[in-house]
Amino acid sequence: MSTQAHRWREASGPVAVSGVTLLELLIVLSLMALIAGLAIPIFGGGISNAELKSAARELAAGLRVARNHAIAQRTEAMLQLNVETRSFRVPPDERDHKLPPGVDLKLYTAQRDLISDKVGAIRFFADGGSNGGRITLAAGQRKYDVDVDWLTGRVAILE
Repeated sequence: MSTQAHRWREASGPVAVSGVTLLELLIVLSLMALIAGLAIPIFGGGISNAELKSAARELAAGLRVARNHAIAQRTEAMLQLNVETRSFRVPPDERDHKLPPGVDLKLYTAQRDLISDKVGAIRFFADGGSNGGRITLAAGQRKYDVDVDWLTGRVAILE
């Protein structure tokens, strides 16, 4: 029986093999790379999670500097935050620390520490305590809250 099947295959001609050539595969991969290269900047955009977390850490470090300054100098110290320019400073140092442009900021602080509608502060006292507050950094659905405890002045980053 196997010789008959063998003879029949020879009589019908070469067996057609279906598949993809290397050239076709390269063309499809090139098109996929081109589409991905165009789509990712359109849909990805904004700020990465690492950049957002880094900005939260930088802000928390600034708050800790202000608290340490208040304790060391036995006076009040503050961190001033400008939500419009996305920057902060810790007087007496007049340098502005810029946060990434894709970050949305919200400041929750005491009414007396609102300098204007775009600038506010979180104040620390000589004993290490604070007026308390929260700074929220957000990018899309991701956000970090930098909290300042009013009693102890402790700074914490919450996800």
